[in-house]
Amino acid sequence: MARAKITWLGHSVFHLESTEGKVALIDPFLLENPSCPDRFRQPERLDLILLTHGHFDHVGDAVALARQFNCPVVAAVELCQLLANELPEGSTHPMNIGGTQVIAGFDVTMTLALHSSSYQVAGKPAYAGNPAGYIVNAPGSCTFYHTGDTDVFSDMSLIAALHHPKIVALPIGGHYTMGPRAAALAIEMLRPGCAIPMHYGTWPQLPGTAIDFQSELSLRGLQDVTVLPLAPGDSHDWPLGECT
Repeated sequence: MARAKITWLGHSVFHLESTEGKVALIDPFLLENPSCPDRFRQPERLDLILLTHGHFDHVGDAVALARQFNCPVVAAVELCQLLANELPEGSTHPMNIGGTQVIAGFDVTMTLALHSSSYQVAGKPAYAGNPAGYIVNAPGSCTFYHTGDTDVFSDMSLIAALHHPKIVALPIGGHYTMGPRAAALAIEMLRPGCAIPMHYGTWPQLPGTAIDFQSELSLRGLQDVTVLPLAPGDSHDWPLGECT
């Protein structure tokens, strides 16, 4: 049986491996991602792609990877409609906020995110539906919440009440998403065991740092939340129970 683990590939890209050996990629921005380690730019296996929204640094290599591995792509309805023009029939599995799918061995619920979403079609931006986050569960694993690109919002308290995420990945870069201060408030509402900062350091416009994030958590008295400032390519175990 494989060891379930979560690997950060820089920016907002996460590689999830279940105890069954299934692999999901969230926002597979690999080839053009300056933070992605070379050894991860060409996956050896892929069973599922999850897209939070349509921007280039999140859709990334989804079309090429879906064709290569003949794997399903989950995204908002409108983004799936746009991607369907580039993929084999049946490749997209659209959903919307609050919905749940069990697909490729992963239990996936789409959540709200405060952002925008467009996808380039013939060189022009096309509306790509609501931006989103994902609650992800897999056999033998605790609940993982990828917030997507977002600011903090009060309904994160409802997400905590409904799903009790144990590991939360959330943006801290600022400029295009929330920065460290707002991210700390999000953690105060979500109360996970572990927090993984993401969407920072990729470019100069994303100046937030993991140290700033930890400082903001301390100011809120949240020292009991374990911050995992992973380097791109680093992994963390994804076990049942509390974050360890």
